[in-house]
Amino acid sequence: MTVIVRDLRPGAAADIRGFVRVRHLALPYVYFSPASVLHGLTSAHPAAHARKLVAVIDGEVVGTAQVSLAHDSPEPGQGALNVYVDPAHTGRGAGTLLVRAAEEHLAAHGATKLFAWVLDEPGHRAFAERRGYRAGRSAHFLRLDLAKAALPPLQDPPPGVELRTAADFADDPRPLFALDAEAGSDEPSDVATEMSDYEAWVDEYWRHPHLNLDLTSVAVADGRPVAFSVAHTGDAGRYDTGMTGTARAHRGRGLAKLVKNDSLHRARAAGYTQAHTGNDAGNGPMLAVNRWFGYEICASEVRYVRELG
Repeated sequence: MTVIVRDLRPGAAADIRGFVRVRHLALPYVYFSPASVLHGLTSAHPAAHARKLVAVIDGEVVGTAQVSLAHDSPEPGQGALNVYVDPAHTGRGAGTLLVRAAEEHLAAHGATKLFAWVLDEPGHRAFAERRGYRAGRSAHFLRLDLAKAALPPLQDPPPGVELRTAADFADDPRPLFALDAEAGSDEPSDVATEMSDYEAWVDEYWRHPHLNLDLTSVAVADGRPVAFSVAHTGDAGRYDTGMTGTARAHRGRGLAKLVKNDSLHRARAAGYTQAHTGNDAGNGPMLAVNRWFGYEICASEVRYVRELG
């Protein structure tokens, strides 16, 4: 049976369903929905030259790839490709063809260094290494049984700080953009970013279909946001932390714990039962925060890199 690799068709419901199904089978730690897949297609910055590819056998989607350039990095020529194949269809060439198509696309748009997240399992790592990729940093997926967790008691904010939600900034989210740009630039990463395009941020992040404004907790001091814990919610009681960050001048005051605890308590009260998040393995402070809540590592992945030319 022949494997065909092509672009995902936004108007084809079977393509969207197939993409989501494969991602959930191959990477169950990250929540995707038809709405989020479509959002990713429509909100990507033109300079990212983003594509979503599918590998198809007899009309069935068996593999997926997300491909893009790091358009917001000060260092040009950095590309990303993340490839996942239905575990029932591995060994049939779908992954190889998806990688080849992704690499050709990125190289054609000037990429000289390619990054890929790979599950920290022998078969996945061997696949990447056979194709010239070398291992770098690692990251963890973490999970918390929110229905049963003994969450820390809610605490009053320190003097001069008040708790709000992202819904309070619905009319003007620009202050949250400023905080996200500052906190995000300090996250451990292979690719430095400079988030400066407010409209692009609104399209990609603020309008994300999983973003829950009411459960996103924000600490405010002197009239501006200084810490936040971003909540994404989905079906079947799923609650994900998209980002927890604190402004540099306010770190070391326990604000990350404050906002995340507030969000977790309200998520549980709203009926969410499973909490998920992810951390770079080198982000000791945030890993410690998540251990404090009772999160446990459920899987890990490794960032592989290949230089072209």
